[in-house]
Amino acid sequence: MTDTTSSEPAPIELPEGLWSQPAVDMSAVAEVDAVESVRSVRAFASLTYDYTPGLATTRFLRAIKEKRLVGERCSETGKVYIPPRGVSPVSGLPTTEQVDLGLDGTVVSFCVVNLDFTGNAQEIPYVSALILVDGSDIPIYGLVREIPYNEVQPGLRLKSVWVEDSEMTTSFENIKWWAPNGEPDVPASELADYV
Repeated sequence: MTDTTSSEPAPIELPEGLWSQPAVDMSAVAEVDAVESVRSVRAFASLTYDYTPGLATTRFLRAIKEKRLVGERCSETGKVYIPPRGVSPVSGLPTTEQVDLGLDGTVVSFCVVNLDFTGNAQEIPYVSALILVDGSDIPIYGLVREIPYNEVQPGLRLKSVWVEDSEMTTSFENIKWWAPNGEPDVPASELADYV
């Protein structure tokens, strides 16, 4: 029978064969209450991993190594997605039609970044933007440079700025940043469906 007058919870009994951590005697560390608690710890971490792309992403990465941007079209909605994933996120149908896209785009929305992240080589402040690549129906993230941060606005027309040919790999990092291309801005009202 369990004592219901005790303020301590009854021990949990595990089925035979399951291991449980034994109770810890805290009386030996009673002085812990007098120590100021740690409020934060800064620990640097790095994660390296291998990624196995599917067919759609493989085609995209091979194209980007050739300074081309490709997407895939949904057969039901007609929308073009970049980077392609092989399946429409709206209809769930396979996207089998590959579409060559432009190398220019339009700022849909943006953020002025005022914090320096570890390992970040950007001059503060800088602009991170959602960019609608010409011919696509979904924006991608990119850095906007070669323009003062306070002059960036939705509708700004951009060109992609690439790494040198000798540095090209199968990576989205082949696009170093996006810069104004000199074309007139797109009216913000035309971007409402992409925000």
